[in-house]
Amino acid sequence: MKDEKIQLTHPDGKKLPRIDKRKFEIMSKAILSSLKKGPLTHKEMHQNILRDFHTNKIKFEGAVEWYMEGVKLDLEATGQIERLN
Repeated sequence: MKDEKIQLTHPDGKKLPRIDKRKFEIMSKAILSSLKKGPLTHKEMHQNILRDFHTNKIKFEGAVEWYMEGVKLDLEATGQIERLN
């Protein structure tokens, strides 16, 4: 049985990959949780997510920063979060 995939979207319409739905769910939850504290830089978000995974003993296979960036772009494209300049 194949794992279900999610097609990531980009705010500028660029093509992004399909990723495992479970990884998408874990990462989107981590991103949204980290942003509850307020705006973060890319580095701060990455550090918060790594800390959260460690604290909650979440095993995430793959490059956390790569998945974080793809899911973050998808959340921007779907209007769930907003990029601040």
